[in-house]
Amino acid sequence: MRRIAVTGHRGLAPEVERAVDTALRAHLAPFDGEMVGLSCLADGADALFARAVVDAGAPLEVVVPAEIYREALPAHHRAEYDALLRRAVLVHRLPHLESTPEAHMDAGRHMVDHCDELVAIWDGAPSRGEGGTADIVGYAHDQECPVVVIWPEGARR
Repeated sequence: MRRIAVTGHRGLAPEVERAVDTALRAHLAPFDGEMVGLSCLADGADALFARAVVDAGAPLEVVVPAEIYREALPAHHRAEYDALLRRAVLVHRLPHLESTPEAHMDAGRHMVDHCDELVAIWDGAPSRGEGGTADIVGYAHDQECPVVVIWPEGARR
């Protein structure tokens, strides 16, 4: 069974979110549910991926970067986070207290170290801080983990 992890941008514009969702589902469709998805469930790319995995009938594993990770997410996203977390077949809780860039980088490393493929919802730009999408993609390349980049043509963050 193929293990697919996700990294990607948060705060996507609605039209970008729709295009990414369509592209993600098209990428996952050939697996016909014969996959395991790994996500941190943050708003944006992580949640889109997790919903697509669950909708495909595939198992979802969640990586929680820190003890107070949920509280660091936008308030409007917490109900969706909770709903997706309840759908997880396995939850990996990392030993960080605060939701810091270091915790996010460790979560990205954990997913890369436990997947066969990383899907990056990424505009190709450098990370805005440690543990951002570009850093996780760089780590995946260093580990020789295949990376599939999904970003709608002409889309802006």
